[in-house]
Amino acid sequence: MGHVLQFIDKVLVGYNDYVGGYAILALLIPTGIYFIIRLRFINVTKLWHSIRIVAGKYDKFGDKGDVNHFKALTTALSATVGTGNIVGVALAIYLGGPGAIFWMWVTGFLGMIIKYTECTLAHKYRQFNSDGSVSGGPMYYMEFGLKNKLGRFAKVLAVIFAIAAILCSLGTGNMAQSNSMTGVFLSSFSVPETFPVLGIIISSKYVLASLITILVLLVIVGGLKRIAEVTSRLVPFMAILYFVGSITVLIVMIDKIPASFLLIVKSAFTGTAATGGFIGSTIIMTMVWGVRRGLFSNEAGQGSAPIAHAAAKTEYPAREGLVASLEPLVDTLIICTLTALVIIVTGAWKSGAEEFAMTVTGMETGLGNIGLGPSAKYIVSIGLLLFAFSTIISWSYYGTRAVIYLFGEKYVMLYRYLYALFVFFGCIWGIEIVWHFVDAVITFMTIPNLIAILLLSSVVISETKRYFKDMMMLKKQNKQI
Repeated sequence: MGHVLQFIDKVLVGYNDYVGGYAILALLIPTGIYFIIRLRFINVTKLWHSIRIVAGKYDKFGDKGDVNHFKALTTALSATVGTGNIVGVALAIYLGGPGAIFWMWVTGFLGMIIKYTECTLAHKYRQFNSDGSVSGGPMYYMEFGLKNKLGRFAKVLAVIFAIAAILCSLGTGNMAQSNSMTGVFLSSFSVPETFPVLGIIISSKYVLASLITILVLLVIVGGLKRIAEVTSRLVPFMAILYFVGSITVLIVMIDKIPASFLLIVKSAFTGTAATGGFIGSTIIMTMVWGVRRGLFSNEAGQGSAPIAHAAAKTEYPAREGLVASLEPLVDTLIICTLTALVIIVTGAWKSGAEEFAMTVTGMETGLGNIGLGPSAKYIVSIGLLLFAFSTIISWSYYGTRAVIYLFGEKYVMLYRYLYALFVFFGCIWGIEIVWHFVDAVITFMTIPNLIAILLLSSVVISETKRYFKDMMMLKKQNKQI
């Protein structure tokens, strides 16, 4: 079994290093630039309008769907705000240097418009199931939106995406998260690797894997409404906890923030010489790792978030697209930036620590200046545990929608049990093969999805014009009243 896993790992590494990483770089940034120009920077000019939608300003009783705008946003955010914000950022800096964060920002900014585009399309082409629930996402706008342009190949593209979505749910949203959860428990809470029970040596990793798997099953069997209830409570709490800890560090070391921003921008275009734990980079590798980890963090262009936003209660696809555009802002431009600055201002990026340990080192150094160093480990650990758990339960929903599309509703429970099994595998397998699998399957979703939204750009522009024309008419009517 070990030799088989080693072979699979080598194949994944080869694909990621020579195919996947460059393919994403070549597609994601140009697609974002294209849409941001065609839609006239709508992610910036209509930001306040997007916030008002989430606040319930435009909620209307009787609109079809499963959840309101806020719950659709928190469900999608809970899937994106995960280990990528803590482990992924540190890994990007370790492999690509501080300049990788600049390219994460680029991915996040362009990701706002890409999220708007794909979620608008998902809502427009969504389908209703026999129980009244909603199914939507790239596989539906590929099949029904591209039918006239691609003929039978539209269905083929949709099937490819749906298969990739299932694989990605088992990797990105599942094993990468559960693997991090187990590692945090063992390292941060001084859990022994083994302990005796009635004379039998039990592995702590297997016990933790079993407990996490059971907790996940208890939530996901309830479907989207239960997932949305959990995430709508969990997301604000976990974000505030991590936000307060990070902001405290940055306030304490505020004098180092300008130099840190300068280092990030300068390194993005010059590369960084190897120092401490950082292995060194060229400019192109800095870009690749920044974009790769940025995509893992906010999932813009990956096609996952549209599956959640398709279920929102509204008659306007563009309205839900505006809600979705807030995700990369929160996830990448705010939370990932906080992690990056904590790592850089404290010098943790040169400490030799890797991944989770790098973020903890930064927190400990920063909070240590005000006597709170010992609490840093727990702030980061609890934040990561909550982030990871919320991601796991939200990604199960994405996988079920792909299963329904491919095989029908009767296979949903079978998928949920399979999903839980992969939670267990993620807990006990080595972290290297898990992350290599994650990087590969992300590209399997993203490449066909970016191609689809480019081909459907005219639909997005049409829906955008229709929405704001109606909003303008509504505003005039209210003035007359």
